[in-house]
Amino acid sequence: MAETSAGILLYRRQPRLELFIGHMGGPFWRGKDASAWSIPKGTYTDEEPLAAALREFAEEVGRPAPEVAYEELGGFRYASGKLVTVFIGESDFDATDVRSNLFEIEWPPRSGRRQSFPELDSAGWFTPDEARERLVKGQRPAVEALVRRVG
Repeated sequence: MAETSAGILLYRRQPRLELFIGHMGGPFWRGKDASAWSIPKGTYTDEEPLAAALREFAEEVGRPAPEVAYEELGGFRYASGKLVTVFIGESDFDATDVRSNLFEIEWPPRSGRRQSFPELDSAGWFTPDEARERLVKGQRPAVEALVRRVG
């Protein structure tokens, strides 16, 4: 069975359409910009997708998602088979205070040392064109769907 994830893609229209995305943390993504950003999202099993998306947003951003009306944008399948359900909401969320939860990995590889890194090390607002360049490939169709939906 393919892995399932759910995420929140916030957008705002002032003065132009912008999307809220986060830069993935950890040593692999350090110094990278293109294809190194993500919609705040995460895996779930026995949860409603929107509840999982809201939980993951809070974990990855460090604050609860804004209390706005969310609507399902759709399910987007990665080449790996993973299915990501994306919910959208309009908000002017403050991107300056990201305090992501941490994950632990062996770093450097085969060193025997474990280090902790944030899931997201920064976040920001980007136009659809900027977001397309920054997002991992599997999430780019969500940008297209959002632009079609909200203009």
